Amino acid sequence: MNSTLRSRCAKAIGAGALSVALLSAGTAGAFAASPSAASPRPKPIMTRSAKPTGTGTATPTGTATPTRTGTAKPTKSGSPMANGSITARVSKVTVKPGQSVTFTGRAKGVKVGTKVVLLHMHNGKWTPLKSSTVLKNGSSYSLVTKFNNKGKEQLRVMAGKVVSPTVLVTVK
Repeated sequence: MNSTLRSRCAKAIGAGALSVALLSAGTAGAFAASPSAASPRPKPIMTRSAKPTGTGTATPTGTATPTRTGTAKPTKSGSPMANGSITARVSKVTVKPGQSVTFTGRAKGVKVGTKVVLLHMHNGKWTPLKSSTVLKNGSSYSLVTKFNNKGKEQLRVMAGKVVSPTVLVTVK
């Protein structure tokens, strides 16, 4: 009976040690595989295009809540690089055709008075829309735009060479 107890204890200790080793290796592999600022980011895919009119600005990609904000991070994938950041927040993530959407945010590392432009993804390229404004005191901005065509619109804001994260607005 004593040897059976020792055998069971040895098996339990061995199983525990093996579990710890596997978890440690898995965690190390996850850290090694995690994307870093040095690796290129995947490019968004355009499914449909909407023709916006008016003025506007951007918020983070794929967010489902209008209160979510983000800061721009320089990448090596051809997007503008700068030493600053800009946030973007959208008033509504789902709108009807012709309905106004307001984009607001703040910039850091960008001079007051810098032109802020709304960009949208069109045929795989970021193109400026007619919506623009300038950074106010406190480095804040506000843009309004309307979308007439149904579909998903990928948007972002650019102030100088600083860009915000991509924002998705759905026109239903």
